[in-house]
Amino acid sequence: MQLTLWTYEGPPHVGAMRIATAMKGMHYVLHAPQGDTYADLLFTMIERRSARPPVTYTTFQARDLGGDTAELFKTACFDAYERFAPQAMIVGASCTAELIQDDPGGLAKALALPIPVIPLELPSYQKKENWGAAETFYQIVRNLCTPRAADADFNPRSCNILGPTALGFRHRDDLVEISGLLTKLGITINVVAPLNATPDDIRRIPDAAFNVVLYPETAETAGRWLERNCKQPMTTIMPIGVSATREFVMQVAKLAGVDAAPVLEEQASRLPWYSRSVDSTYLTGKRVFIFGDASHAMAAARMAKEELGFDVVGLGTYSREFARPVREMAAKLGIEALITDDYLEVEAKVAELQPELVLGTQMERHIAKKQGVPCAVISAPVHVQDFPARYSPQMGFEGANVIFDSWVHPLMMGLEEHLIHMFRNDFEFNDKAAPSHLGHGSAKPVGAAVAEEAKGWAPDAEKELQKVPFFVRGKARRNTERFAAERGLNLITVETLYDAKAHYSR
Repeated sequence: MQLTLWTYEGPPHVGAMRIATAMKGMHYVLHAPQGDTYADLLFTMIERRSARPPVTYTTFQARDLGGDTAELFKTACFDAYERFAPQAMIVGASCTAELIQDDPGGLAKALALPIPVIPLELPSYQKKENWGAAETFYQIVRNLCTPRAADADFNPRSCNILGPTALGFRHRDDLVEISGLLTKLGITINVVAPLNATPDDIRRIPDAAFNVVLYPETAETAGRWLERNCKQPMTTIMPIGVSATREFVMQVAKLAGVDAAPVLEEQASRLPWYSRSVDSTYLTGKRVFIFGDASHAMAAARMAKEELGFDVVGLGTYSREFARPVREMAAKLGIEALITDDYLEVEAKVAELQPELVLGTQMERHIAKKQGVPCAVISAPVHVQDFPARYSPQMGFEGANVIFDSWVHPLMMGLEEHLIHMFRNDFEFNDKAAPSHLGHGSAKPVGAAVAEEAKGWAPDAEKELQKVPFFVRGKARRNTERFAAERGLNLITVETLYDAKAHYSR
C-alpha cells in the first residue's frame, strides 16, 4: 500500500458502494470506523444524486476496539434491515476494519435475516475500486441468478445490458444511447444492471438470449459466469467511436439474428464527414498521450489513430487487471504501454513525450494544465464537471459527436489563440485594444504582453520564441534549453533557437 496525494482508484469497498448505490432494493452494511464514512460525499456531491447512498456503517471508534466490535456489526445489520426493508443485503468490511478480522459475512449469516445476505471478501491491500465493483456485481449475480434450464424458452431477440454503475463516467447517457440503438435493431432489453436494477431484476437476467457488456471493468466477470452457467453469449466490443459502434451493431445483430443494415445506414455522426474534409488536415499527425481505465484508453487510442489521424505517442492504464490487452494494443502502435497507478510516473511520461493533446482522467487534466497542454477527460476518476446536466454520451454515434467536440475544440481554440498572438502588435488586435464588439468603451487590457525574459535567453531570442504557436512553445523552449545545455552555451541567441529547431527536425 502506497501513501500518495492522489489515487486513480479507491479501495474495493468503494467499488461495492458504486454497485449498491446504483441498485434499488439493495443495502450495503459496511463494517468501518468513523474515518471511512464518506459515501455521501462521493455520490451526492460529485455525481449530484438526489438520494443518499444505501450504505449503513458500524462507525466503531477507538474505544470500541477493546470491546465487542462484532456485536456492533450485528446490531447495525439488524437495524438496517428494520429501517430500510431491503430486498437483499451485501455485507463487508472497509480497509481499516479488515484488520480486525470480525468476519462480517459469518456474523450476518448468524442473524438469519429473511432476505438474501451476500458476504463480500474484498482484500483492500491487494485489490482496488474497479475490482471491488466487478467482484460485488459478480457475487450478486451468482447468488441471485438460477442457471437457465437447457429446454427453457426465451426470446432470441432479447438481451441484458450489464455494467453501468453509480459514479461511472457518462454511464447514464451511454445507457440511453445504446438502448436506443438496440431498440432500433428490434431487440428487447430484458434487464439493465446494476444501474436502477432490483434484486428481483437480477433474478430475471437468465431470461434473455445474450448480454451486452458495456464496461468490462465492472461487468466482464459476471458476464463470463453467465456465459458458462446460463449459456448466454456476451458482446466483446466497446462502442466508442464510429468504427467500433458499427462493429458493435453488427455483433449484436448477429447474436440476435437481425439485420443491422437499416441502423448502419442512418448513422448520425459528423465525425466521418469531418475526417474526409480539408479542415481535418490541421489535426493530422497531432501527438496525443492517452491514459485512463483500460477500456476507455484502448477505445480512445483506436479512435484517435483510425478516425482522427492523430499520432498516439503514449498509451497507459491504471487497470492492472487489463494490462495485457493494453500492452498488445500499444505494441501494435509501436509504443510501450505505461501500466501504473502512480500519477507522478504519468506526469513524468507526459513531460518526456511532450504531446500536443492529452486524453486522460481528471488527474491528467491537472498534469496537462501544469505543462500547458490541452486535455480532454475520457475516463474515471472524474470530478463534478464530468457529470454534465446535459446529454453527453461517449458511446454510439452521438457519443462520437461528443468526443469529436471534446477532443478537437481544444486544438482548434489553440489555433485561434495563436492567431491572436501573431497579430498582437496590430493596431486593432494589440493587447491594449478594446474588444471590437464593445466599441471604444472598454479600457482594460485583455491580456499580458510578451512574457518576461527567461534567464539565459537573449532578448531577441525570447522575442523570436513568442512567434512559435503557444501550444508548442513550451516544447520549443525545452528543446532549445536542452540543446544549449548539451553544448555548454550559457546564452541562448536567435541562432541557437534555429540551430535547435534544425537539430530536432531531423
